[in-house]
Amino acid sequence: MEKFVKINFLGASGVVTGSKFLIETSEKNILIDCGMFQGLKELRELNWNDLPVDVNAIDVVLLTHGHLDHVGYLPRLIKQGFKGKIIGTAPTLAIAEIILKDSAKIHEEEANKANKENYSKHNPALPFYTVLDAEKTIKLFEVELEDKWIQLSEHISFRFQYNGHIIGATFIELDINRKRFVFSGDIGRTNDYLLNDPKKPEWADFLFIESTYGNKLHPKEDLETMLSTIIKDTIYKKGNLIIPSFAVERLQTLMYILWKLYKKNKIPNIPIFIDSPMGNNVLEVFKRFPKWHKLPTKDYKAMCKHINIIQSYKETWETIDDKRSKIIIAGSGMVTGGRVLTYLQQLIDEPSTTVLLVGYQAEGTRGRQLQDGTHEIRFFGKYYPVNATIKNIESLSAHADQQDLINWMKNIKNIPEQVYLIHGEPTALDAFRVKIKSIYHWNVKIPKLTDVEKVMI
Repeated sequence: MEKFVKINFLGASGVVTGSKFLIETSEKNILIDCGMFQGLKELRELNWNDLPVDVNAIDVVLLTHGHLDHVGYLPRLIKQGFKGKIIGTAPTLAIAEIILKDSAKIHEEEANKANKENYSKHNPALPFYTVLDAEKTIKLFEVELEDKWIQLSEHISFRFQYNGHIIGATFIELDINRKRFVFSGDIGRTNDYLLNDPKKPEWADFLFIESTYGNKLHPKEDLETMLSTIIKDTIYKKGNLIIPSFAVERLQTLMYILWKLYKKNKIPNIPIFIDSPMGNNVLEVFKRFPKWHKLPTKDYKAMCKHINIIQSYKETWETIDDKRSKIIIAGSGMVTGGRVLTYLQQLIDEPSTTVLLVGYQAEGTRGRQLQDGTHEIRFFGKYYPVNATIKNIESLSAHADQQDLINWMKNIKNIPEQVYLIHGEPTALDAFRVKIKSIYHWNVKIPKLTDVEKVMI
């Protein structure tokens, strides 16, 4: 085997989204994650470019978890000639299937709408990929167990390790010629409502660690009291509480917390509507994989019974026309698409409306605009005044904060040859670099998009 490995930083380098890291060796070429860029327009436009590598030469894709910014580019990879296996844990591939099909459907619908209403500069507007493309991708999925070493070739093996964050999520340990490359994926939090605590790596020669909250500590908020207050205020205003939510994990966590609040008599029996076809499918994944989370079956059933799950677009409009105060949880979490756009288009100009943001809002998304206090917002080519109250609860984030990230590394027994900070915005990356240097005195790099590194093994 050659004595070096080539690392291609194809995404989530200097930015949060678009996770893609190609590891080239003389035996196998391995792509870790294959995500879409989200947020700023110049990032989203990168999605339309072919990868600057020989896609035909990639042997396998290993997935840390099923979020769109880690799996959403897979159908484009296949269009560019990839024919290998796409490997993940069973829940990760179940989530990836749901997300890819849903994403493809949205791409098709948006292209059709843009062509019909003539608001795209492209003629015709094309979907990023189709449902058929997604189905072709899913045929390449192959399940592997968590916590089991899998041999890829004579000198290369890998292992998935439980990582919290969302159901099925893992970090990846990749051993190449006795050197260990550790890819953190997205690291979850301790004491999560639904998930067990993340495991921690014990050895890393080369560490690739996410830095989403590398410059922040999550506030010590009394989440249940804050939610109760917001809900009671919504009822007092005779308005609607709209919660844009990520369909995977956040939506299920919110359902569970709201059900618990009702059971404890902390909130009245306000109608709760879940409008996320993808979120409903993710609920089924929780049902299928009980060992991957800590929600008891009886609580799962009671929670689902308590909440109204919207099945059709007709019901979306019936919910908007319903004059009662209510809670509406709808995708997407960064307000970039999905059913939440319809609710906000109709209700964001009303002072009685409250919009509650409950997760990370990437630069360039509508969610970030709302978080930053914008006075107007654009949906489907038109601007709408923001008269609604905008609230933000950071403590519901599924990402580890700076302290969690530092703790996640503390069991590493050796001194890594190199630590690469990925999956973060520039200020978070730099603050986290300084923190790691001061605590561990390790070599830390912040790679940029399309950087290539050669490391000796």
